[in-house]
Amino acid sequence: MKLSTRMEAALNEQIALEGNASSIYLAMAAWCETQALAGCAAFFYAQSDEERGHMLKILHYIVEVDGVVKVPALKEPKASYDSIQHVFEQVYEEEKKVTAAIYNLLSISEAENDHATALFLQWYVAEQREEEAQIRTILDKVKLIGTGGQSLFFIDQELDKINATKAATATTAE
Repeated sequence: MKLSTRMEAALNEQIALEGNASSIYLAMAAWCETQALAGCAAFFYAQSDEERGHMLKILHYIVEVDGVVKVPALKEPKASYDSIQHVFEQVYEEEKKVTAAIYNLLSISEAENDHATALFLQWYVAEQREEEAQIRTILDKVKLIGTGGQSLFFIDQELDKINATKAATATTAE
């Protein structure tokens, strides 16, 4: 199987999008650390790793189907934020952008009768549904709790719970 030129270009664009998301989350993790939000920082470090994994998965797929990978330069992400609510609002927008890009890839694969790529992309469809739901839930909790000093403590604890759940799920899956 050989990717079409259009599909190969679109997958390479997705590599850039996933790489930039990883970089954005890394910058958010660093910002959270400077705000003494260790739970939030750990969450974003893990998210950064996850996005890099998504990027590598696409990269390996392109290689597997005899395509040409174009590793992009990454954009420098924003380094500071107004509040933790602002951080999660930006994350939610970023995840919606990634979801739209995945749907576009799926549309291209379907238009080109590229069944292998359509099947490959199904994992990303499910992953993005989970990502958006998780971030929307966190954002709802941030809005509910507020962003004052004591509120930040509770938000950070909530993220610690999410981190622990993800770690336990990952251990169980292995």
